[in-house]
Amino acid sequence: FRANKYARLIKKIVMKTKLILVIINIIIAIVSINCARATETEKRIKQVSVQEANETVIKGGIQFVDVRTPEEYQTEHPQGAINIPLDKIENRISEFATDKPIYLICRSGRRSQMAAEILDKKGFKSLYNVSGGMLDWSAAGLPTEK
Repeated sequence: FRANKYARLIKKIVMKTKLILVIINIIIAIVSINCARATETEKRIKQVSVQEANETVIKGGIQFVDVRTPEEYQTEHPQGAINIPLDKIENRISEFATDKPIYLICRSGRRSQMAAEILDKKGFKSLYNVSGGMLDWSAAGLPTEK
């Protein structure tokens, strides 16, 4: 009788383990698909340093957009940057030229990356995220205005 009881218990454990393994494999597949998509997006959105961005701004011929809030922008922003807050990007798509590179900056680089991803989904090309954002811009002593 005990052997049967242990056999049933082992069978239950094996079944639960198989189920857990199936679930783990599904999760791995989903994560892999999302990572592949992220990698494709990363290839289309280039990361640039604040120095590279500043050099390009000086040369001209680009759109330089600060995606921080109007309050943050008014405090201090990179010279030549216009303000289109992240939460307004989709509503203001028509303000972006399709034939010019778009450089995006925020406080640290996170919101500008999100803005670049929105623009990427809308079909914009030549997207650049300024890594380190205003934190690095200010620390490097690059030109700002209020």
